[in-house]
Amino acid sequence: MDSKKEIFLKLQQDLLLLQGFKPQASGKAERVGLGEIEQAFPYGVFPRQAIHEFICHTPAEAAAADGFIAGLLGSLMTDGAGCVWIGTRRRLFPAALASFGLEPDRIIFIDVKSEKEVLWIMEEALRCDGLAAVVAEVDGLSLIDSRRLQLAVEKNGIPGLVIRKDLKRMASTVSTARWRIVPVPSIEESGMPGVGFPRWEVELLKVRSGSPGKWLLEWQGDGFVQLDRSAAEAPVYLPFENIG
Repeated sequence: MDSKKEIFLKLQQDLLLLQGFKPQASGKAERVGLGEIEQAFPYGVFPRQAIHEFICHTPAEAAAADGFIAGLLGSLMTDGAGCVWIGTRRRLFPAALASFGLEPDRIIFIDVKSEKEVLWIMEEALRCDGLAAVVAEVDGLSLIDSRRLQLAVEKNGIPGLVIRKDLKRMASTVSTARWRIVPVPSIEESGMPGVGFPRWEVELLKVRSGSPGKWLLEWQGDGFVQLDRSAAEAPVYLPFENIG
């Protein structure tokens, strides 16, 4: 029995490694500034060698996903690495990325006519060296498309972030994580009349070999801060390691 258990655990660890999950080395892990959310993934590590889907029910949720991804890219785009952002109808105003600590000129925006072209370019970009992530905006993602993207992701370990609409019949995919980012009213800040930090309800709808959940996050200029979900007007900040 012990031998069978050891074989099972070894196979499970090998599978997690193939899916982009790496165990912590010397008690440390590659953090991306998401705090408690990262504990939802195996080994408590955000999977980089993986496809992440961001499901958007409304244009407001699509904008929220853009902001959340921009904050995430800040910790992924280290050592001068760039990013490719592909779509057919660009919604994002590049200069706004500076609010999330990003240099817009480090992101290559590619606008094409069809989603078939978007997915092809994403697949090719995921196979390139020197990139920290690839973002694509599409209406749908088939099982075959997701398999091709996952194979491309596994070549260089570059995360693929897919922003997509929530279709009535959501197709099965091989994505490692499926997210939903919902905008939440912000709290007005002192010295910033009528303006507060971006705030989102972040939900992991699906996470392979992990634990789905829901959290409240706020972007405070230099990193994500987790909020107490019970706080309505006076948020209580929960301490965790931020990415500056």
